[in-house]
Amino acid sequence: MYKPFDLSGRTAVVTGGNGGIGYGMAAALLAAGAHVAIWGSNAQKTRDAQARLAAETGGRVEAFVCDVGDEQQVETAFADSVAALGKVDACFANAGVSSRPTPLLQMSYEEFRRVQRINVDGVFFTFRAAARHMSERGEGGALVATASTAAIEGAARNSHYGASKGAVTSYVRALAVELARYQIRVNSILPGWIVTDMTARATSDEKFAGAVLPRIPARRWGSIDDFGGIAVYLMSDASAYHTGEQFVIDGGYTKF
Repeated sequence: MYKPFDLSGRTAVVTGGNGGIGYGMAAALLAAGAHVAIWGSNAQKTRDAQARLAAETGGRVEAFVCDVGDEQQVETAFADSVAALGKVDACFANAGVSSRPTPLLQMSYEEFRRVQRINVDGVFFTFRAAARHMSERGEGGALVATASTAAIEGAARNSHYGASKGAVTSYVRALAVELARYQIRVNSILPGWIVTDMTARATSDEKFAGAVLPRIPARRWGSIDDFGGIAVYLMSDASAYHTGEQFVIDGGYTKF
C-alpha cells in the first residue's frame, strides 16, 4: 500500500504555529501522525493553540515561547524541542510579521529593521539550529520557510516586507544546494492573500476586496487549511527528491 504521507514516528517544529498558516500546517502534520512542537512569542496564545490542536487532532503537541528574532531564545527553544520530541525531522520557519504600508521616502530604518529582524534573522537562527541538529544526526530532514508572493511581485509601499521575503527565497535556494550532502531538503512556500489575523484588516475591507478578489482566479481568499497538504508533502517521503523550490499557493493570483 502506498503510504508516503504517513508521518507516524516523525517530529516537527513549527514556528508561529500558534495561529494562521502555521496553525494550519501544525494541524495537518498532527493529523498525518507527526509529533509537533509549536513556537509562539505570545505565551497565552501559544498555550491555547496547543490545547486546541491536541483536542482537534488527538495528536501530541508541545509548545514553547520564543521570539525568533532573538538568537539565544531560538537556541534554547530548539534544544527544548529536541528534548521534548527526541529529535527533529522537519522544521517549518513560519513565524513572521507584517509590514506597515510605508512609502520608501518616509520609511525609517527602525521600521525596515523591525521586519527584517523576524522575517529574515528569525529564519536564519531557526534554520541554523535545525541544520546543525539534522547534520549531526546524519538522517537528513526537511526545512521549510514561509515566504510570500511579495517576494516575486512589486509590493508598493511594502518594499521592506518584499525585501524580507525575497531574501528568504534566495536563502532557501542556497541552503538547498549547500545542505543536500546531508540529505536535508530545503523549500519555501509563497502564500498569496490568506485570511489570518495578520491580513484581517485588508481582507475585510470592502474597497480592498473589490479590487483584489477579481484578480484571484480562484475567486476566494485562501484559508489556513490550504497549507496542510503542502506541509505534509514537504515533510514526507513523497518529496524525497524535491528541494530548492518555491511553492506558490495563491489561487492563481500571481498568474493573472
